[in-house]
Parts: sequence; structure tokens; C-alpha cells
Amino acid sequence: MSIIWEPSALGAALAGGIMIGLAAAWMALGLGRIAGISGFLGGVLDGAADRRLRLSFLAGLVLAPALFVLAGARLPPVVIAANVPLLVVAGLLVGIGTRFASGCTSGHGVCGLSRLSPRSLVATLSFMGAGFVTVYLLRHVLA
Repeated sequence: MSIIWEPSALGAALAGGIMIGLAAAWMALGLGRIAGISGFLGGVLDGAADRRLRLSFLAGLVLAPALFVLAGARLPPVVIAANVPLLVVAGLLVGIGTRFASGCTSGHGVCGLSRLSPRSLVATLSFMGAGFVTVYLLRHVLA
């Protein structure tokens, strides 16, 4: 997958990063919750007591890009250079990894690292390392 960035998109990326940080801080400081996507989705599927909070958080993830586009912003073109079966396998492997790591990249990488969690540091280094090795193998060894 490649994204063709335009200079105007960098400001939007910075604003998005700031909003993610503020949302994570609000969830942690205001509600005492970790803003991890896999945990929120798992709680919705398991019928957690705070289902409305979880659904509204997940709805915001879906609605925010739509509102961004409706506001007149242009998204950079995205080119996905993989076939559907490969994407399905990759998605399943990511799901399995989040179960083994007890969380996803957003929970560990954004929230866990900001809390100086050693477990989140190990999980994030594992996520990133596996990604680096996978890209290297697919692009340079198996290409």
C-alpha cells in the first residue's frame, strides 16, 4: 500500500495525531479507560456493560473521515498493491496478534507507551519488528 502525500495533507495528519492524543488523554484521565480499538470492539461483541461508550467511540472512528471529506478536505490517493486473499490473511494474523499481545497498536503504542508500560513497550517493539521483517522479506527476499 502506498499513499501519495501532498504537502497540504501533512497538516491534516498532524491535526489527526493531535486529536488522537487528546482523545486518548481524555479517555485515560477523564474516564479511566485505555483507548485501544481491539478492546473496545471486543467489549461490544462480548456485550460489555459500557456498550454505548464503546459503540460511540467506534462510530467516531468511522464517521470522522466521512465528516473530514464532507467538510471539503481532499484525502490523498491510496493504492493497495495486494490481492484480496493476502489482505484477508494479513487481517487474520493481525487479529491473532492482538489477542496474544492483549491489545492492539493503538492500545499499546499510543496509550501504553504514554503510561510508560514495559509490557506495552515490548508489544510495540514486537509489532514494529514483525512489520519491518515482513516488509523486508516480501519486498527484497521473496520479490
